[in-house]
Amino acid sequence: MKSASIQKRSVQKESIIGGKQKNYGEVVEFLDAHWRIHEKEKSLLIAKQLDKAFDTISQKVPTILISGINGKSITTYFTGQLLQNEGLTVGALYAPHILTYNERFSLQGELISNKTFTDLANEVINMAESIGVEADTAAILMVMGLLYFKNAAIDVALIEVSEGGIADVASICTPKVLAITRVSDHETDQDLTATKSLIENICGLVNKGTFVVSGDQNKANLHLMQDYTKANNGSWVMPIRKLASLPYLFQQIHGRCASLAERIASFYVNEFQPQSAVESILTKQKGQRGRPTLEAKRISELNPKKTLEQFWKDVQNNLPGRFQLFDKEKPSVLLDNASNIDALKNILLGIRLLHYQRPLKGLAVVLGFNNIVNFDIEELLRLLRYFFKKTSGQVIICPVQSIPGQKQDVLFDYEKLTNDIKSMKIKARSAKNFKEAFDIAQSIVDERHGLVVLTGSTSIVTEYWKYRGIKKV
Repeated sequence: MKSASIQKRSVQKESIIGGKQKNYGEVVEFLDAHWRIHEKEKSLLIAKQLDKAFDTISQKVPTILISGINGKSITTYFTGQLLQNEGLTVGALYAPHILTYNERFSLQGELISNKTFTDLANEVINMAESIGVEADTAAILMVMGLLYFKNAAIDVALIEVSEGGIADVASICTPKVLAITRVSDHETDQDLTATKSLIENICGLVNKGTFVVSGDQNKANLHLMQDYTKANNGSWVMPIRKLASLPYLFQQIHGRCASLAERIASFYVNEFQPQSAVESILTKQKGQRGRPTLEAKRISELNPKKTLEQFWKDVQNNLPGRFQLFDKEKPSVLLDNASNIDALKNILLGIRLLHYQRPLKGLAVVLGFNNIVNFDIEELLRLLRYFFKKTSGQVIICPVQSIPGQKQDVLFDYEKLTNDIKSMKIKARSAKNFKEAFDIAQSIVDERHGLVVLTGSTSIVTEYWKYRGIKKV
């Protein structure tokens, strides 16, 4: 396979940096121990030092940065699928991971192998030691990704900005395109101030000549993005309006991300890679003058060109933990790593659409939060009350174990939140851990037609796979 040959070529470049060679397990242990989740500026400084040590590799890899409060991974995935369909070699750097760091690195849709991952990690870690730079996992992963993509001679790298903008390690790159999925709606002056600050932060990623496109639907937000883009000498691209033609249900929950991906891919191919697209579904082909010959018509009928509508009909979301439905399980299980109010609204919409498609006999929503700061409690209670007024079901609150690199609320009172939910006349209960919560959820829904939803954080998705004894997704 093409991607396999690319991966093989990417490991042929041997590390020239001396030092101890860690095995895969030691690398993972090292990375787990060196996160600086509360020191993003320090992480960025270390990333810049490593970038310089590797001869500013960030400027040798063409990049598209994807930022926003949610939908980044889905947008990255769909953009990669479209660009691959156009004949481009595409790398993607995702965040966060669920079970293994390998999930963050994708080349032509395939995850990085353990050997390649270990070799790259040793190269970057040993370089950091040789130049006297402190270890930082976010910076190491970013430089590893750039090295991986440079060695594979990709046409473009899609990089997910994990949080914020200018302070993220991804800001060492000079993106050709910056995509902003969505930022929060602002209903109060305080929300407006926070949103304005977030947009300014994200638009700090704009460099001279960077094209900026957004999937946000709030006009005030779009005006702010446009103003900051111009202030940073970037170029504003018309934002998306319509949803992509995905199959039922997915059009409503992922249609805007797919439409944004379509705009990103179309713009990139037409602006930067027009010669790479041979049989393109994104670029306008030159028209043929006069009537086609009979032979040309026959060939066209035998080999019909794929259309964009057909592409969206066939494409499937294979990302783990992003509205991932297991309808063969008894009862059915839905996983989603929604970790803020906006994302939770989306998954609740998806549950309602599932109910319309196939009436549910029992619904249990297990909420496992590891960063409750992202959830305005009053807004969360209103959201749950509105949802359960129209859809019968029960909420189960449980603590979840933190994932390295994820913020964790140590002193969060789960019992109080459970009582607050009950006060809204919603059936709710708490559990001591994930296993207890999942067992309760399975017992209160119908085995054949019930649904157990696991959401609230990436950590709860990780807990589910560990509960199932799965080590790699």
